[in-house]
Amino acid sequence: MDRPRIVLGVGGGIAAYKACELLRRLTESGHEVRVVPTAAALHFVGEATWSALSGAPAATEVWERVHEVPHVRLGQEADLVVVAPTTADLLAKAATGLADDLLTNTLLTARCPVVLAPAMHTEMWEHPATQQNVATLRGRGVLVVEPAVGRLTGVDTGKGRLPEPEELALLCRRVLARGTAALDADLAGRHVVVSAGGTREPLDPVRYLGNRSSGKQGYALARTAVARGARVTLVSANVSLPEPAGARVVEVGTAEELREAMVKASAEADAVVMAAAVADFRPAARASQKIKKRDGVAPEPVALVRNPDVLAELAAGRPAGQVVVGFAAETENVLAGGRAKLASKGCDLLVVNQVGERRTFGSEENEAVILDADGGEEAVPHGPKEALADRVWDAVLRRLPPRDAG
Repeated sequence: MDRPRIVLGVGGGIAAYKACELLRRLTESGHEVRVVPTAAALHFVGEATWSALSGAPAATEVWERVHEVPHVRLGQEADLVVVAPTTADLLAKAATGLADDLLTNTLLTARCPVVLAPAMHTEMWEHPATQQNVATLRGRGVLVVEPAVGRLTGVDTGKGRLPEPEELALLCRRVLARGTAALDADLAGRHVVVSAGGTREPLDPVRYLGNRSSGKQGYALARTAVARGARVTLVSANVSLPEPAGARVVEVGTAEELREAMVKASAEADAVVMAAAVADFRPAARASQKIKKRDGVAPEPVALVRNPDVLAELAAGRPAGQVVVGFAAETENVLAGGRAKLASKGCDLLVVNQVGERRTFGSEENEAVILDADGGEEAVPHGPKEALADRVWDAVLRRLPPRDAG
């Protein structure tokens, strides 16, 4: 089979050096990549580097190989166009249809999914002109990825950093996996909130009660939602994973911290997915110093108190039209336990799966049954966690009111 064809556009920003790693990840995962840097980008990374890493000549000029009509063919033949970094200048040109170089011509001729990954200083990103250009492009079905927050050039820090290449590559693969369906960003204009990971309840300064959740399913949900055009807030509890490109990440530790973050983030959300494993109990008291072992003396029992039921609270207090999804990890009687939990929590959908030692936790794959409050169920076979995530968002979309419903 032909390899998926990607055009990697590179704008003239300092983050162009990160595009080298993105290019490497895309080529090593089996994609045919043609690099189209702007003239300004070549001040940061030279043409020889792009050609060596891609295994093909970098396309830099409209007037090169004129008989191949590159300003038309590159966009026409691509399965995906991704521009990283996308400067404020490139956003403005793409939004207004200007085509004064090979890359902007390619953007005009592309009939495949287009992903733009902006990178610039915070003031430039937040400027009303840039935000209007972003809104215009998103309205046309272009996936404009939210920049990350972090160190910029010089001593500046803020929103405007290019997401990490590893996550951008994963996002590109999710868009490619959706094929022509990606042209309809079906979650565009939606705000979704996802929780991920597992809470930790301190017993003393060095010990805690926790669980085995890795956060990978929640991160897959966030990543796929971004690929489908959503604005994503990810509430992350004790996860050691790279931030999904385009998602806003809120880090928490305990169940109470997660509750506070979820209640705040979900106030105006279209959908809320509680994929985090929230501890049901916490120690009634937290020792101020490490609890010491004393020879010949039995340890004191640990008294526990209940944590807040975050899923039930979110379901009970949701605004009209909001879809609430829960997750249930069961070790036995999976469907019966899932149905009981769906009824008791009051959510719209519940994703239930069987867990245990060396099963699901920390794995790249999952299988589950999606239960809905109307009595239906959908079995999702064993496969990548991103595949389950897409099925969850499909189920959410079937329950969301139309975007033009006000």
